[in-house]
Amino acid sequence: MDLNLLVPIIIAAALVVFVVISAVRIVPQARRYNVERFGRYRTTLEPGLNFIIPLADRVNTKLDVREQVFSSQPKPVITEDNLVVNIDTVLYYQITNPRAAAYEIADYLQAIDQLTVTTLRNVIGSMDLEQTLTSREEINTRLRIVLDEATGKWGIRVNRVEIKAIDPPITIKEAMEKQMRAERDKRAAILHAEGERQSKILTAEGTRQQEILVAQGDQQAAILRADGEARAVDLVFQAVHRNNADPKVLAYKYLETLPDLAKSGNTFWVIPGELTQAVRTVTEAFGDYSRMGAPATDKGRIGGPTSEIEDEEGSRQLTSGGPPSLDAVAAVDRVAELAEAAVNDAKAEAAAAQDGIEVPLGQDARR
Repeated sequence: MDLNLLVPIIIAAALVVFVVISAVRIVPQARRYNVERFGRYRTTLEPGLNFIIPLADRVNTKLDVREQVFSSQPKPVITEDNLVVNIDTVLYYQITNPRAAAYEIADYLQAIDQLTVTTLRNVIGSMDLEQTLTSREEINTRLRIVLDEATGKWGIRVNRVEIKAIDPPITIKEAMEKQMRAERDKRAAILHAEGERQSKILTAEGTRQQEILVAQGDQQAAILRADGEARAVDLVFQAVHRNNADPKVLAYKYLETLPDLAKSGNTFWVIPGELTQAVRTVTEAFGDYSRMGAPATDKGRIGGPTSEIEDEEGSRQLTSGGPPSLDAVAAVDRVAELAEAAVNDAKAEAAAAQDGIEVPLGQDARR
């Protein structure tokens, strides 16, 4: 083959390859290419395989239509109470019109940044520091509305605006920290006092319930003891009346139980006032002195056969409350001696019980 023919063929093939490569444009997903023909906007290439006219058409801008994040630098903003705070914002935006984003604004990121700063100054300028720190959601909403309205003609939609940080001056931070510490201490003191109050209330309620239960228990025990004593007295009373016991037997039992009064260890012992009446009753029970084995006299032996009238008269005088006879006086003396011996035994036993010495009952009576 002639070399002169080969060179033009090679040049022609290279031109064809160049034209084909220049005419084919492959656009990735989520990308948009703005095409100009002789410097004038012609179309926007969609994702996939696209063809353009070489040398006449050219791709001017390549845009990403995915949602993007733009974080601005902290900007100083003055609040209503003349405090300077640094606010850092985060902007989420998306290109919806590639043609407008490329030809309606020269640098949409710088435009969004400056618009964010001016909007923040307008919004924060109508709030004091306390409202600024506690009204983030309101600030975000107002920022999004203003930015979305302004960037709509630029082919950009602002989806969300967030305030990343609000930094007040150092002196204000220290004052706020002291205030927060004081509030925490106050809440802690209130909670501690409330806990002590609840503890004291619960303790008082528990003590009250305990005292009520103890009082109710003592009441029931007293009632049961009183009922038992009443039943015992009633049974004794019925037994006495059923056996028809006369006052003489009762008086004798009364004197018989006198020594038991000192068994409790008391050093102070009181003689009951009914002792004389009990002794008198026992004396009446003995009747004639002759039954006690007393010796007879020359003028009619006391208790003998020749003194029956005198014995009956003496007994009658003692019973009727008249002057007592010699027999009655002797009986009273004997019973008084026995009672005194029983009292002495009881006192000795009480003293011995206190000192820890055991004394047999009836020692003085045997002497």
